[in-house]
Order: sequence, then structure tokens, then C-alpha cells
Amino acid sequence: MPRATPGATPPWHPESLAARLPFLRRRARLAADTRAFLTGRGYAEAETPCLVPAPGMEVHLRAFRSEYRPHLGIGVPTVLWLRTSPELALKRLLVAGAGPVFELARVWRNGEASPRHAPEFTMLEWYRPGMTLDGLMDETEALFRSVCPAVVAHGGVATDLSLPFERLTMAEAFRRHCRGLDILSTVDAATAGGDAAALHAAARAAGLDLPAGLGWEDAFFHLVLTHVEPAIDRDRATFLTHWPAPQAALARRDPADPRAALRFELFVAGLELANAFDELTDPAEQRARFTRDVEERKRLAGEEGWEVDEDFLAALAFGMPAGAGIAVGFDRLAMLAAGAERIDQVLWLPLVVDQPGSAAITSAARSSGQA
Repeated sequence: MPRATPGATPPWHPESLAARLPFLRRRARLAADTRAFLTGRGYAEAETPCLVPAPGMEVHLRAFRSEYRPHLGIGVPTVLWLRTSPELALKRLLVAGAGPVFELARVWRNGEASPRHAPEFTMLEWYRPGMTLDGLMDETEALFRSVCPAVVAHGGVATDLSLPFERLTMAEAFRRHCRGLDILSTVDAATAGGDAAALHAAARAAGLDLPAGLGWEDAFFHLVLTHVEPAIDRDRATFLTHWPAPQAALARRDPADPRAALRFELFVAGLELANAFDELTDPAEQRARFTRDVEERKRLAGEEGWEVDEDFLAALAFGMPAGAGIAVGFDRLAMLAAGAERIDQVLWLPLVVDQPGSAAITSAARSSGQA
């Protein structure tokens, strides 16, 4: 149940709901328009399980733990988790031959609470076999123009969605905004690993401050958050593409340069709204990545963990068609469409934590998809 901060009007109070209703009505229209757009392009709406054995493989995500308890002798005790994304389930449907699919999915990420984050939120994801990353950018751009006002704003930043969305590679973004730093030179093409010493040396050579002792990932995100994201064009939307291979996640690497992954994120009005992959279909490479993720999660002190999703890897080995897919933070999209400044304004019954405040934007938050 939502918990009210002392002295604040609780979310169930008529005055509180009345203040949110204009945003909520706009959210409802946004959902209807989104469904119409995707079904009009041949996508089928799916509903996949919320309780799963593995909620997602991203190292820094914290999940909500649950448990199946047998009744009348049916089944065995099983640890289950509330999903952090419907991605692995929807990809199983691609294997099954469902064709293009989408879901407006309720998802959960423990510990995330700020004006832009909620521990329970809605993720819009869609996947199309045969789609390229460029084709997915075209489709995403068309969706945003179809369901949002021509000009959207957040935090005093306005973006004109009628302008062509910029497509900026991460390598070019670092060259522009990190004084010529060659980020891909710090990636091993053979192993897809990041060289922390090389990145620290490159930052020093470029005259950039980088805290000592950071591993490659934390150093990379420090530079992204300090220098790249603040400098991205705010007048128009930007796809930040071709992420360094250590950040590939479930994307395949670029055949033209294996130091980069075929992945993009979308930024609008200063908000990170979407994360997309040209999907990896190689089960051996995906297993190796998952195994590294599990080991890293276990290394993090105090974090509960889960094992590799063997069922997903079995599906991948059976054969997933090549294609592309995207995850969009639907609540943030609703914020832009409705002109809301806080995520709780577009939620029917927002959870109120005891000590609300801005969550630190770290590599953990960035990899969460809500940052």
C-alpha cells in the first residue's frame, strides 16, 4: 500500500487525485494511441508473466524477491522475482514464431525512487523480426511524432519532435564532448572488455578529471554523465548509438567494428527515454555475458542474486530470428506528453516512500533504463 509522508496529502485523497487527473487522462490517450500505432504496423499485444525465475540480467538492477509455496502437494518451493523487464519473455515469443510483438508491462526495480524514478512502473517494449537498428530508429521516431505534441518539455528544456532526430554514435559523442577522447581505443575487440588503465590514461591526456580507482564501466559512465549527456542537443531528440562493446548487454556487436555494439538510447528534453538493441542471437556469446553478469552480481556486497536464465538460453539455442527491439519508459513518455514534471503525477496511485528525494545517477541507475 502507498505510505503517506507525514503532513502530505495522501494519493487517495480526492484533492490529490483531482490534481493528477489531467495528466492521467492524457496518459490514457497516450496508451490508446500507442496501441493503435503498433497494431496498425502489424504488432500483436502480448501479456507475459510478472513472476519469473530470473528478473533480468543487468548487474546493477535490484529486484523484488518472492517465493512460490506449494499447495496440496503441487510443485516445489521456488524463489521467484518480480520482473525488471518483459524482454526475456517477449524474446521467447519470437522464438515461438509470434512475429512482431509488444507489451505495456508493469515492471519493478527495487530502490529506485525520485521525481523520475518509481520502484513500480510501466515499460513499453516492442520487437520485430528482421528489423534493423536504423529501421527501429525510424519507427521510434514515427511513434513519438504520432503520440506526442510537436514540442515537448521537461525541467525547462523544450524539444521539437518535428525536427529530424539526431543519430550520434557514442564514439563521435566522446570526440565532440570529451576533448577528442577515443572511447573505442579503450575496448579490446577480441574480448569486448574495457581497459580501465587505458581509459584513465586517455582521460588524463584529454585533460579530463576522472576519479582514481574507477573500473572501466564506472569511469565510462562518469564521463558520459559529466560531459556527454549534458552536451547532447536539447532542441531536437537524439539517438545515442553504437555503444562500446562492454555495454552491449543483449545487443550484438557491430560487424564493422566489434569494439562497438549495435545499441542505442533515446534522449528527449533531457530525459533518457528508451534503450534498444539489434538483438544478439548467438547463445554461446549470450551465455558468456550472462555468466559474467552473475559473477559480478555475486561480487557486489549485500546484493541478492539469481542464476543464469537457462530457459532463455535454451530458447536462444533453439533459434531466435534476427531483429531489433526497444524498451521505452512509458511513464516518462506520459510525463512529456502531459507536461508533467514528476513521475507521480502520471500514476493513479503512486507509492510514497518515507524519505523521497533524487536518486543518485550512477552507472547502476543508467543501466536500469529509468535514468
